[in-house]
Amino acid sequence: MTTEAMLPNTSASPTARQVWTRARGIALSVLLLLAAAVVIAVIRSDARHGELDPRSADSYGSRAVAELLADHGVTTRTVTTLDEARAAAAPDTTLLVAVPDLLTHRQQSRLRSAIAGSGGRTVLVAPGSWSVEKLAPGVTADPATSFTSTLSPDCQLPAARRAGTADTGGIRYTTTHLGADECYPSRRLATLLRIPETSGDGDTVVLGAPDILFNDHLDKQGNASLALQLLGSRPHLVWYLPSLSDNSATGTGDKKGFFDLLPSGWLWGTLQLFVAAALAALWRARRLGPLVPERLPVAIRASETVEGRARLYRKANARDRAATALRSSTRIRLAPLVGVSVVQAHSPEALLPALSAHLRGSGQALDSLLFGPPPSDDAALISLADQLDALEREVRRP
Repeated sequence: MTTEAMLPNTSASPTARQVWTRARGIALSVLLLLAAAVVIAVIRSDARHGELDPRSADSYGSRAVAELLADHGVTTRTVTTLDEARAAAAPDTTLLVAVPDLLTHRQQSRLRSAIAGSGGRTVLVAPGSWSVEKLAPGVTADPATSFTSTLSPDCQLPAARRAGTADTGGIRYTTTHLGADECYPSRRLATLLRIPETSGDGDTVVLGAPDILFNDHLDKQGNASLALQLLGSRPHLVWYLPSLSDNSATGTGDKKGFFDLLPSGWLWGTLQLFVAAALAALWRARRLGPLVPERLPVAIRASETVEGRARLYRKANARDRAATALRSSTRIRLAPLVGVSVVQAHSPEALLPALSAHLRGSGQALDSLLFGPPPSDDAALISLADQLDALEREVRRP
């Protein structure tokens, strides 16, 4: 008796139709999301977005400031490279650096050399300790920020006195310049500094927070007045948005590493995530005590259990497992009848010679019957069961 060897076909290897039936809902959802994304991108392709971008009408954009400045005759031009920003430094120009901390130390040094003595105004928006000491020598950023955002001017700077209270609370600064205007103090440290150049009419303004430039904050307190006076003192405004793709950032010199680009507090945030994950693991893995056996409320006949398992095998198309169970049970019952221990019942080297000697038959046929490949279809499985029953009856015959 020979049986054709075939690969097992079980529920672990679904057909292509089953895979498509399961995945078509997800595929349709992904296609709909992609289509919606394309439509939105096409509709909004003309819009500008980005924090502190004078072309953006978003909540944290700065288009409103640019529009108000245009009404007062101030032209606004946006640049994204260091070379453009350095070329724009002039007596009739205000140069605003939106995110100074994105500049490398080499870029900061080159920008400082361009604005020093240019006679124009430079506005640094919320520079941290990484950049303020390079772009505004003699100014130091305090590690502790202001607790309140709305502050009073409390200085003699005319622009601050006319604007009154404003949302400048953020980074606080100290300076060694004797002629500097220190405004909007928070716990005795200024959140707005105006540092005049030693020669000429130029100056540098250090602003501790960007709130007065945001579209959503412009109509609050004296934010609009302060922003217009700081940025409208010259007829031209150059709005510098530093970019990580700027070629000048790849030059030689000091560079910011990966960890320097991460936001402050990321280390503590990561540590908190690890602690939360450990607590969740402990909660899920807590011991509930030893297992306690429980008696079934009713007695279940063995035939019903066998029939239920057979139905599960058939529903899962698991002919290989059903055949393995039939062959294993048959080998365990046959082994003691031919003088083989139950421990060696699943060893062909021990069981097959004993069976062949008992039946005086072909060992090859017994090998295929007891240890062969799984059946290819339901009919072959039924035939295998019949042959195993016949073999067991033959061995038990006196």
